Amino acid sequence: MPPRSLFDLSNVDPDRVVADIEKIRAHNPQRHEFEQLSHICHLELEPGEIVGVLDVPEDPWWAKGHVPQRPLMPGVLMLESAAQLCSWYVHQVYDASKYGDKIFGFGGIDGVKFRSIVFPPDRLLIVGKRSEIRPRRAVFDTQGYHAESMRMVFEARIAGLWV
Repeated sequence: MPPRSLFDLSNVDPDRVVADIEKIRAHNPQRHEFEQLSHICHLELEPGEIVGVLDVPEDPWWAKGHVPQRPLMPGVLMLESAAQLCSWYVHQVYDASKYGDKIFGFGGIDGVKFRSIVFPPDRLLIVGKRSEIRPRRAVFDTQGYHAESMRMVFEARIAGLWV
C-alpha cells in the first residue's frame, strides 16, 4: 500500500504554469534530452511544497532501447525529474550567485520505491516537500504520480548540495 501524499494535492492544477521551461532553464543546467521538467505548477515556499510536470514525449530518446516492445520510462529518469524539481526549489530560496560557478546537484538518495510504470506519452506529476534546507545542503521527500489517475509511481528522499 502506497504512503500518503506528502501534502494535499486536491488544489494542485497540473495545467497551471508557475514556471515555464525558460524559467526552469534560468536555474537548472540540464538541456535537451536531460530536461526532465515541462513546467512547475505549484510552489509554496513557506510550507516547502513544490509540484512539477513532465509531459513524457510520444517517442522519447530512451524508448528505442529501454524495453523496445514496451517502452517504459527508466526509474533513474523519474528520480532525475525529482532532483531537478528540488534543485529549482533551492534556487528560489538561495541566491546562486553566492556559489560562483557551482550548481545545486545530487548529493544522495534514500528510500526509493517504484510503484507503477510510466509509458509515453504519460504526464508525470512530480511532488516535493522540503524536509531540511540550509545554505549548503537540502533534503526533500519526493513522490511521482500519473497526473490523470493520481496513482503513485515512485517515492524517494533526495539530498542535494552545491557542487
